[in-house]
Amino acid sequence: MDSFQKRKQEILSKSDKSHIGIWDEKIAELCNKINSFENYYTTSSCSGRIILMIDAEKKGEDLFVFVSHDKVSFDELKRELNLAPNKNKNIKFKLEPCILHVTCKSFEDAEEIYNKAKLAGWKKSGIVGVKNGFTAELNSTEKLEFPIIQDKRLLVDDDFLKIVLDEANKKLEKVWRKIRKLGKLIK
Repeated sequence: MDSFQKRKQEILSKSDKSHIGIWDEKIAELCNKINSFENYYTTSSCSGRIILMIDAEKKGEDLFVFVSHDKVSFDELKRELNLAPNKNKNIKFKLEPCILHVTCKSFEDAEEIYNKAKLAGWKKSGIVGVKNGFTAELNSTEKLEFPIIQDKRLLVDDDFLKIVLDEANKKLEKVWRKIRKLGKLIK
């Protein structure tokens, strides 16, 4: 077994290290398809998510107040916002787009998956690493981020919140279409 295949086997045998501890269902099929090819393996992925997060300078534990990889209802978000001020921290609302890291055996392999991602609408993508093979970082562009709670006070009214949440949910649907489209392009 060559060193690429050995690393692939090691990476794919590890348990999920995400904060939710399970595979993100909406991107799992794409990851499994990529992992079935000899020259590729995925190292991290996310199908997109809506989050409420403590606004902090550095990443750390316990920053996530609420996370959903599904669309969110107004009532659900409102309930989470009503609980959030007790954290005594500033909170931001975020919609994060899908992201997928794929380690590729050769530069040509990385270039091929990068080109397919671009065709599927993953516009913010590139080849970012060469240490253990070539890593294609595939990103979509749908994103929203703004402060929502400051000094324990909700900064937006319900009308604004409904508009923003509707937009975030539409962007999630768009991201999921891009995931399916990339899955169809990879053969």
